[in-house]
Amino acid sequence: MWDYSEKVMDHYRNPRNVGAIDDADAVGVAGSLTCGDQLKIYLKIENNIVTDAKFQTFGCGSAVASSSILTEMIIGKTVEEVKKITNKDIADELGGLPPEKMHCSVMGYEALEDALKNFNKEEYVDLDDLLGKKPQEQKGKIICTCFQITEDLIWDAIKQNGLKTVDEVTNYTKAGGACGKCKSIIQDVIDTYYNKQQAEVDKLTPTQWILKVNNVIETQISPELQKDGGDIELVDIKNKSIYVKLKGRCSGCKNSTMTLKNFAEKVLKDSLGTDITLIEVK
Repeated sequence: MWDYSEKVMDHYRNPRNVGAIDDADAVGVAGSLTCGDQLKIYLKIENNIVTDAKFQTFGCGSAVASSSILTEMIIGKTVEEVKKITNKDIADELGGLPPEKMHCSVMGYEALEDALKNFNKEEYVDLDDLLGKKPQEQKGKIICTCFQITEDLIWDAIKQNGLKTVDEVTNYTKAGGACGKCKSIIQDVIDTYYNKQQAEVDKLTPTQWILKVNNVIETQISPELQKDGGDIELVDIKNKSIYVKLKGRCSGCKNSTMTLKNFAEKVLKDSLGTDITLIEVK
């Protein structure tokens, strides 16, 4: 039995904003009924602000909860703010999802992305009308034929969530979750992504490397620590050894080593490469 947060259960039992918007300014679709999950999201946008959002979904409780909370997250926000929402934001807002259900948050992200692509076009064409109520046509190279998962979708999931294994990719996208014949190709995509990432890092000048490290600390690590009254400061960089100082509640916490290794160092490795070592300066 999977362990669901109270928020997931609440949004599953009492989903918000279910339905359609007849005069929607943008409509997005993700997933496919033939694969077991599909989400359609409707947006009403006025003066560049999402004033209403509704959804229709076919899927499990996690899919319903992810869709429900996503509509709450975007109503009242500008289009620019909505574009920054990722599947991780959706899962975090729910208090987390079991690894096997992370693909539900990815589906929400994809539907939202699809809707925003349609916004501001001179004429919006509903995909269901265009395809005669058939499942949404996938674009890009298909990697998993069982679930019609494209290479682009897998690449985005790896990039946004720091996925390192085929099993993680399956949890987030469903790719490889049926016959399994595509698992070797999924591994090739993973290897290609991280080899490309490492090659880009190796090309950086020392100054560019410092700026990149500092950006990850300031935008991804520090905000999370600040939520619990802590913080982190970059002290020095010697090649791939990064020296930092914990501040606030983190400085005297008995779990500071765990915070550094299990969270901060992992975020840096996911963003900049696996050969990074994070060292605390007292």
